[in-house]
Amino acid sequence: MKVLMFYELAEGGLAKAPAHIASHQARLREFHGRGVLLMAGPYGTPPVGALGVFTSRAAAEEFARDDPFMLNGVVGKCTIHDWNEDLA
Repeated sequence: MKVLMFYELAEGGLAKAPAHIASHQARLREFHGRGVLLMAGPYGTPPVGALGVFTSRAAAEEFARDDPFMLNGVVGKCTIHDWNEDLA
């Protein structure tokens, strides 16, 4: 089982992203380096949100709790869902 984390941009969040992208990307690299974040990235053109695939709910919750995008109003909503992938 994997865990999917969906971010939805806050209103005006895209304009706030450049100020926090470096620290957000550092957090992505940290969690990926620990092996608990498998992949992540924005979706939509222009981006309307982002998706992260984690190895556990605890890792996804930890990531979101202190992510600069969450703390600084880039992201308006975060949802986390268990995912029972069929093809691994």
